[in-house]
Amino acid sequence: MGLRGRSILEGEHFFFVTTTVVNFNKVFTDDLFCDILIKNIKHYQKRYNFEVIAYCIMPSHFHWIVKTDSSRGTISSIMRDIKKFSAWDIMDQLKREASPLVQNFACAIEDGQKRRFWMPRFDDEVIRDQKMLLTKIKYIHNNPVDAGITDNAKDYKYSSARNYTFDDQSILYVEKSWAGIEII
Repeated sequence: MGLRGRSILEGEHFFFVTTTVVNFNKVFTDDLFCDILIKNIKHYQKRYNFEVIAYCIMPSHFHWIVKTDSSRGTISSIMRDIKKFSAWDIMDQLKREASPLVQNFACAIEDGQKRRFWMPRFDDEVIRDQKMLLTKIKYIHNNPVDAGITDNAKDYKYSSARNYTFDDQSILYVEKSWAGIEII
């Protein structure tokens, strides 16, 4: 699978990323599956030394802003590993539960896979300045409100709105200091 010109991003470090479950299946309505994704993020955070600046796990996708450490890994390698291993863990759990959702991920795919959890690739934008960073943080935090999941962003468990509002680092550590610093 090609990198779609990602080599031109070698000097970039701040990314707004979105990745989605195939067919927009709403797997992340269950805390167990959100926790599996968080566990994988934490694992690869140690390996690749990236900082999470904002995040939100929605029922069928997740958004986040990360600052990568290019000496340890690219946004592509981070996303590849998180998507791959979270998919395995979630699919194993779905099988253990004999969940009917398992059928939603079984497919005949050209590359020989028998199942696919995440849509191929992911969407990303380079964060160029503080204005863009703050715009994307606001978008991420308001996503559950705009989707009608909650009335107040700070009440949504799997969002960094809680980190910013209450300094609640209990789900996932978020480096909040970047929200007040110019990105160059």
